Amino acid sequence: MASQLTVPVVIIGAGQAGLSVAHYLRKFHLVAGTDFVVLDRGPDAGGAWQHRWPALRLGTAHRVNDLPGMSALGISFDTADRSRPAREVVAEYYHRYEAHFDLRVVRPVSVTSVANRGADLVVSTRSAAYGDQEISAHVLVNASGTWGAPFLPHYPGAESFAGQQVHTATFTSAEDFAGRKVVVVGGGTSAIGFLLELEGVAAELTWAARRPIDWVHTGELDLEGASAAVAAQDEAARSGRALPSIVSGTGVPVSRRIAAGIERGLLVAEPMFQAIEPHGVRWADGRFTEADAIVWATGFRPELRHLAPLRLREKAGGVTVGAGASWTDPRIFFAGYGPQASTIGAARAGRVIARQVMALL
Repeated sequence: MASQLTVPVVIIGAGQAGLSVAHYLRKFHLVAGTDFVVLDRGPDAGGAWQHRWPALRLGTAHRVNDLPGMSALGISFDTADRSRPAREVVAEYYHRYEAHFDLRVVRPVSVTSVANRGADLVVSTRSAAYGDQEISAHVLVNASGTWGAPFLPHYPGAESFAGQQVHTATFTSAEDFAGRKVVVVGGGTSAIGFLLELEGVAAELTWAARRPIDWVHTGELDLEGASAAVAAQDEAARSGRALPSIVSGTGVPVSRRIAAGIERGLLVAEPMFQAIEPHGVRWADGRFTEADAIVWATGFRPELRHLAPLRLREKAGGVTVGAGASWTDPRIFFAGYGPQASTIGAARAGRVIARQVMALL
């Protein structure tokens, strides 16, 4: 039988968004473990970053913004060692952050469902370390992110492919594809990173993307494009629609490394293939490209399966959220969802959500 616990606030997820909310709740003098509890399924600190492939460095990925209050520890991702794997640096910094602010994250714990029980919510969890548990709460902050919900588009013949199919979530090393013919699918920074890593390792490389790549050559952040992308995410979240891709609004900044890849013909994307065959892919014009492996850098979707009993999902495919709050159930908040999905957006949203949580307690 599951053990029982009652706590005013439950936060699901200890990535950027969850830790940001927890930090601001502590600033409101709430005590972790008594007034709120942070549940995280990861084996260690670091959120989704702890699962990323070893070759990924901070300088080659999306920028990781500092957590609120991180300066008090004397650390910053802006000055972090970029020669180390990004997952090691993020895990180390998050661990120090959790300890400094006494956030008492409980891990590893998987949340299996969240349901109504009268005026309260009941959060059902499973853990090899702690056993099954039911936590009653007045308020829930969902900061589960997207890593656990990889998006794999369907293309005719995918099930017949005789080679290996890997998603960003399961990619471990370029060396796994040594001497093989590889097709990389996707139009974002992950696809580009894979191509750069696989160059000189794979026997042949082909890049396919659904839309032309929007290269940004300004050498700095495209604020107008970023603002438009965030506005599109916000509008979709408020209307309960599935969220659009961030990169479709911001474009891909061209670093010197990327510019060199474009110049030597590596980073040139083909329009999306039409079908997959046992030994390769077939293009719309009839051409065939042999492939031993397909790497799907096709992104992720918000992980919301555990919230299914609450019936928050709209017919349009998303959940209706404004300023981090559910418009369907005022007890539910979404941190890191929609316009908050970037690391800087998640950090800023922590303060907004924490204030709303305090108003309900």
